[in-house]
Amino acid sequence: MNTGLLRRFATGRTLALGAVLALAVPATAYANTVGVTVKTPGATTGPGSADSEISTHADCSSGLISGVGLDQAIGTGASVNGNHVNGTSPSSDGTTEYTGSTGVVGTDVTHWLGIGGSGGQVNASFSTTPYAVCFTSSLINRTQVVMNKANTPTAGATAGLVTATCPANTRLLGGGARTTPGITGSLKTIASFPTFNNSAHGFGAKAAADGETNPDSWSAVGWDSGANGANYTYAYAICSAGGIDLKHVATTVRYKEVDGPNTASTGTTATTGCSRADGQLVSGGAAISGGNVTTTDFGKATSGGPHLNGSFPSDAAGTPFADGSSNPSYWTASTHSGGSPSQGSYSDVWALCLDVQHGHKK
Repeated sequence: MNTGLLRRFATGRTLALGAVLALAVPATAYANTVGVTVKTPGATTGPGSADSEISTHADCSSGLISGVGLDQAIGTGASVNGNHVNGTSPSSDGTTEYTGSTGVVGTDVTHWLGIGGSGGQVNASFSTTPYAVCFTSSLINRTQVVMNKANTPTAGATAGLVTATCPANTRLLGGGARTTPGITGSLKTIASFPTFNNSAHGFGAKAAADGETNPDSWSAVGWDSGANGANYTYAYAICSAGGIDLKHVATTVRYKEVDGPNTASTGTTATTGCSRADGQLVSGGAAISGGNVTTTDFGKATSGGPHLNGSFPSDAAGTPFADGSSNPSYWTASTHSGGSPSQGSYSDVWALCLDVQHGHKK
């Protein structure tokens, strides 16, 4: 028997089998490790009197909050113009607000407030429904909240903007906004959006545009049709904790702007969402503006009445996600003109999509 031939035959079989195995077993692959659940307690009735506000809260029983929202019912008739967003802000216990010293104000927050305010008109249909976007990730398992504030707007018919920026080597996951005092019916929050702390974005005055990646800041805008030196606007940025390897962590912004509302006592909605390639939606933002907020510094339409009625996780049609629902892909902004025509008003919405990948052998 020709043993050399047998050895060559066996070696050939081994090489061929190795080639097949090499084709069958891929190189290191990555999988998105982010999961999201939406939590909401339902609607809280009110405000029930003029120039007042109500505070509600949504909480994560598991996971950490990455995004927050609220949706307001306004009823029908002339009084629909009175209900508006005063804020979405973090809380250590579902009641207490972070409004003191600026900087990192909380860690691993699981409570978030939804605050609705009234102007000079109210009706029994007014309510506010808060939403918490609760996320889990094997990599991002700690968070921190950064707060910044400014004594603004203090002059009548002006917008006051403030920006909170995440610490270096962390990733922005979401944010919120708040205006005080809540008993000033003409004061309201009109914008809450992701941005960048750089000159190209006016250090927060220009919003993140569709397709931009890894924003590091969150901006809030307050508006008051009258002059009030006691007004404050607060911005909150939800950031990953320090010490996390961000090599395979990326966020992508999705943004949409629609015309309106322009007619008195009418509303408009705008919806945008994350594609599978973008990753999982973890938060969103909303604004009513004078338009072009991603190419110019934020500005408001000239009318004093336009305001926000909602900013929340939704389906593609703009329907809010129900309590306990998993992995939303869309975010919706709900806006309103107020009691006067508001020509030149635009509705803006942002979705922040998070892609966190871990390498593993499949």
